[in-house]
Parts: sequence; structure tokens; C-alpha cells
Amino acid sequence: MLTLPRHAGTMVTHHRLKGIALPLLLYCVSGAIGSYFVWHATNGERGLKAKSEYKRQMASLGQDFLALQAERVQWQRRVELMRGEVIDRDILDEEARIVLDRLNRNDVVVFLPEPQR
Repeated sequence: MLTLPRHAGTMVTHHRLKGIALPLLLYCVSGAIGSYFVWHATNGERGLKAKSEYKRQMASLGQDFLALQAERVQWQRRVELMRGEVIDRDILDEEARIVLDRLNRNDVVVFLPEPQR
């Protein structure tokens, strides 16, 4: 009858454990590295969420730009009315009253109560 030494069984168990633990460790490390890159691709400074935030800001700035363009056109019209050979007397009169803080005798003044805070 053949007998095995006592430590032979532990060697087989140790070899099997090493064969399972090493690939498991490599899978865990590679999974952690992959998770790191995936998280930064979605939540990072230049990730997908930041991209949607930039698009929202661009839309808001585009609306502000259109409003400022409309205001600029309005001011250009007013300046054109006061510039050149012919000056619109109504615009000139309105601007003079605002600057001098004066009223015409035909103007009607309505005093409103101050809003309570």
C-alpha cells in the first residue's frame, strides 16, 4: 500500500488556492481600473455630464446674445434718428428732458405712492 506524506494534501490545496486567487485578484484590479475610467468619462471635468452642462450654458448665452443684439439694433435706430442732417425732434426733446430733468407745461405728472417694504 502506498501512503502519501502529510504535507502533500496541503500542497495541492495551496496550488489550487493560488490558481483561483491570482486570476480573481487580476479581475478585481482590472475592474477597479475600468471603473475609474468609466466614472471619469461620465462625471469628470470633461465627462458626459459636464458636456450637457456646457450645452445648457451655451443655450443660455445664445439667448442673452440675441437679446443684446435686439437691444443694439434698438439703440442704433435711436442714434440714427439723432444723427445726420435731419434730427427727429421728438427723440431730441425726450432726451433733453431726461438729461435736464425738466417737464413740458403740457405734460401730466402722476405721483405714485412708494411701495412698502
